Amino acid sequence: MNTLMQQLAPYIGLQSEITMACDPVEAGAVRRHAQATMDENRAYADDNAPCRYATPVAPPLFPSLMFRRAFGAPDPVQMRAQDPHYDGSVTAGSNGLPSLAPLHGYGVLNGGAEIELYRYARHGEQVCTRSRYADIREKEGRKGPMVVVIVENDYSTAAGELLLRVKRTYLWSRK
Repeated sequence: MNTLMQQLAPYIGLQSEITMACDPVEAGAVRRHAQATMDENRAYADDNAPCRYATPVAPPLFPSLMFRRAFGAPDPVQMRAQDPHYDGSVTAGSNGLPSLAPLHGYGVLNGGAEIELYRYARHGEQVCTRSRYADIREKEGRKGPMVVVIVENDYSTAAGELLLRVKRTYLWSRK
């Protein structure tokens, strides 16, 4: 194992604290999301809609978009505005995970996402998330070595019932 991978190995399996969304699943936010995505399924808004759900539900990816800062909370972009190395991007470190210090100075690309839906979030439910570094490995690319980082985000109800799992792949390489 090379030195870089030895430095990155301790990050594998690290997970963030559980973070609760500042608002529960709310009909108005669900409506705006459904309209913006042009998916106005009646199951998202209508108690009387003929569907298999007992109550209105949110669109499948809605839980992953619920994590905004609460009123009065510090703005993370403003907090880092004076850092000359901060480019405004939001990667794994913004999910409550520690930044990958051995990769500072590397460029990062979005390598895609895998999504597993377990069930739809219901209106009124509180949603929480937890992130973890699922895997970190080195791979040889066309332009040289790169580091592949898999970040797994679980979205659950406050009672711990899994709603959605998103596995994001990030590709880090020397600039």
